[in-house]
Amino acid sequence: MNVRLLKAPDRPEEAITVAAKICYSDKTFEEIERQVTRESAYKFVRMLKSLGHDSALEHVSFTFGIEGISRAATHQLVRHRLASYSQQSQRYVSMEHADFVMPESIAGSEQARQLFSSCLEMIRKTYSELNNLNIPKEDARYILPNACMSNMVVTMNARELLHFFQLRCCTRAQWEIRDLAQKMLDLVQQAAPVVFENAGPECVRTSCPEGKMSCGQAKQMRIRYHTHSAQNE
Repeated sequence: MNVRLLKAPDRPEEAITVAAKICYSDKTFEEIERQVTRESAYKFVRMLKSLGHDSALEHVSFTFGIEGISRAATHQLVRHRLASYSQQSQRYVSMEHADFVMPESIAGSEQARQLFSSCLEMIRKTYSELNNLNIPKEDARYILPNACMSNMVVTMNARELLHFFQLRCCTRAQWEIRDLAQKMLDLVQQAAPVVFENAGPECVRTSCPEGKMSCGQAKQMRIRYHTHSAQNE
């Protein structure tokens, strides 16, 4: 899977600070912007997050390009409704030479790998034969498996991304979408270090919500996802 950050806001912490301060100020945007420095914005955003005043985080959004993700994972991803998605269409794009995602649990077993590969080869052959019979791609796709790779563009605002990371960086999340979430988190922490400071599964900031289903690794997860504070410079 390849994940790229296609678009990120300039000075996101400063944009969030201006958006929040306008609620309680009679000053113009220009006046507020002149008063906001990088250092003061970092401090202000940390304060907002500590108080749970997250609505201002919705004013900055991030756009990702995702390649080589399975349909099994994209079906999970699009359940996050406060986001925008553009996905490669199997109605219009031929899947005759499509690639497939093979889980490590299958790849690690020679017998399972052979079964998986032979099944996919049969699907490829059948899809090609359906095309030769002039079956529309939108109908031929009915035989394609969840393993079929797809490409997509995803845009989320910062507040929704934090929620996404809380759910999908958790050890109980499915392995592929957890891998995606980690790649996305690594990218946005570079673009907006304070906004995504200490972001990760919910147990990083509070207690584990999984109850009896907990992995029991909350302490290790807090150490793993703790990030050094961004430099105020």
